[in-house]
Amino acid sequence: MISFLKLIRYKNLLMVLLTMVLTRYTLLDHLIPNIELSGFDFVLFAISIVLITAYGYIINDLFDIKADQINKPEKVFIDHYISKKTALYLSILLGLVGFFIGFYVSYKNHKIYLLNYYLFSILILFLYSFSFKKIAFLGNLIVSFLCGFPILILYFLITGLSFTELNDVLFFDFPVLAYCLFAMFTTFIREIIKDIEDIDGDLKIKAKTLPIIIGRERASRVAFVFSSLLFIFFIIILQFLQNNYLFLGYGILLLILPQIYFMSKLWVAKSKKDFSKLSSFLKSIMLIGILSMLLFKFQ
Repeated sequence: MISFLKLIRYKNLLMVLLTMVLTRYTLLDHLIPNIELSGFDFVLFAISIVLITAYGYIINDLFDIKADQINKPEKVFIDHYISKKTALYLSILLGLVGFFIGFYVSYKNHKIYLLNYYLFSILILFLYSFSFKKIAFLGNLIVSFLCGFPILILYFLITGLSFTELNDVLFFDFPVLAYCLFAMFTTFIREIIKDIEDIDGDLKIKAKTLPIIIGRERASRVAFVFSSLLFIFFIIILQFLQNNYLFLGYGILLLILPQIYFMSKLWVAKSKKDFSKLSSFLKSIMLIGILSMLLFKFQ
């Protein structure tokens, strides 16, 4: 049971679930009056997203066995605790159940077009694991985009917006966009750092990740540049909130200062251990950023 939970990255799935719960019951409750999506339908929606995410993790592990045996042998569960065949069947089952639950929720709420987003997620997760993750920047961009995707799909499910018309774009709620960009930005930086950390295993599978192409040090500088852009992003957001002292204080103490510390450590990072610590620290910043949604309950 413990091996199964680790295989599906249960801690990451809890993070996805937390993000969706906070988005629904804090952020969107504040922005959108009289939400019609029932609590039961939201639970089903959350389950569908979690199942498809778990499908993605297992598929990725199936294609990553050789690299993981070098990068993180203690975390290789396929072929040790579960066979490749069983892992494949399990991933297919999770993906299909997640899709059909998503189909039910979309159909029931008259948002059948959301099936396109489900199909896209399932397909791109497979293609990422099979090929795209080995390509510099492309794999990083795909993962970062998918991290902001659940917030968007939930927003579309509740509002009916789909970005298919200019009117949809004009009436898109800025806080939702800000949280999506935050999730994408932090994930993109973390993926580059993880590529630096995993360079030895990636060399074995002949991947063309950024640190393999330009080297660890230069890749670290690229991550620093994007970290600087994330810092500027925080400053811009806080400019809009300068009269809201609750958000302003939270942002300065729990996002700006940790981000400065993160960047200072990233600048001098050299070893695999350094980058592993940075990856974990950035994940903490991601969690703190998502938890800031709770502040909308006090507005």
